[in-house]
Amino acid sequence: VLGLLVWALIAGTTYHLHAAYGWVMFVSIFFWILTVLFIMTYLLQLQLKFYVIPWPLVLMIFNAVATVLYITAFITCAAAVQPTSWRQWDYNRRAAASFFACLVMITYGVSTFFSFRAWKGLGSNAATSQVTDHA
Repeated sequence: VLGLLVWALIAGTTYHLHAAYGWVMFVSIFFWILTVLFIMTYLLQLQLKFYVIPWPLVLMIFNAVATVLYITAFITCAAAVQPTSWRQWDYNRRAAASFFACLVMITYGVSTFFSFRAWKGLGSNAATSQVTDHA
């Protein structure tokens, strides 16, 4: 939802006059679409059909790449905001887009942390950690 807000706020401005916002638009649209595809994959339980794919690793890599690219998009968007914009609503929308890009960046970072824990198996409970393999 937050990535969609970044997309909508930038699209509501005259972003085509500034090349920096093209990158922000690309990152927000690309990862919004990929996130929706991942959500649909999990809702339809397609990961059970494609059991060969290491889904925890794929999700961790996706979240890590999204975090890094959203860091660049946030920095680009925040640096390109000009308070002396000739249209006041462009300034407000771009500033709000920078704020929401920061929130999306943090959200993907937290998701990266939790997907890393899931990939490494650090989220096990006490009952499963007591089982040992004696071969």
